[in-house]
Amino acid sequence: MYRSIFKGFPALLILLTVYTPAKGQSDSLRKSETYGIRLGVDLSRPLMGVLREGYSGLELVGDFRLTQHWYLAAELGNESRNVTEALENYEDVNVIPIYDTTSKGSYIKVGAEYNTYQNWYGMNNSIFVGGRYAFSTFQTDLNSYNFFNSNRYWNPEGFVPGPDAPQQFSGLNASWLEVLLGIKTELFANIYMSASIRIGLLLATKESETMPHLWIPGFNRVTDGSRFGTGFNYTISYLLPLYRKARENVPEEGQ
Repeated sequence: MYRSIFKGFPALLILLTVYTPAKGQSDSLRKSETYGIRLGVDLSRPLMGVLREGYSGLELVGDFRLTQHWYLAAELGNESRNVTEALENYEDVNVIPIYDTTSKGSYIKVGAEYNTYQNWYGMNNSIFVGGRYAFSTFQTDLNSYNFFNSNRYWNPEGFVPGPDAPQQFSGLNASWLEVLLGIKTELFANIYMSASIRIGLLLATKESETMPHLWIPGFNRVTDGSRFGTGFNYTISYLLPLYRKARENVPEEGQ
């Protein structure tokens, strides 16, 4: 009897070795993190379409986690905005329109983000800084315009309607760099809310000979004498988990 027990003992050791995970493996599994693609939409643009007359826009966002802190990120969007410049006549309290334009087109932004926030185990929030290279193609429609006439006898207000409006200027484009600062927080499992502010620097533009850029889709308003623009987005996104990767030295909650 004892002989049969001792004969079965080595087989029992082999089974225990196979089915009992090593301590290091167990710790590694507990400290693994999710890697995947996060896809979403900017909520601020539909809201601006409701609140701001003459504006419509849609922006899709996405990122892919490369390492513990680095992400590839991109935005793809389409925008249209009416821009009107007017001069107020204080004597008659009238508004004299100088020009009325509509710019519309698409843009793409590609870059990277770095998460500066040290998450506790089980958290996946971020405070990030990043950069983008952006490119936009669009057209501008000159709906109407007035020009100044120095002959005040027939034109006491000084402005008369342009003779050849409306006009369409197509094949326009612009490229710029963006730096950004933002936050992402996980509201529910794999559902994230994010907000960021951006500063853009125009690199190159293609414009018509007679009509300068007043507004560029994805960049925002263009001002005279400056190549800088500002913007923001407020997004909701969903993480598509692809795989998990072990992470060492994960701070526990409360440390």
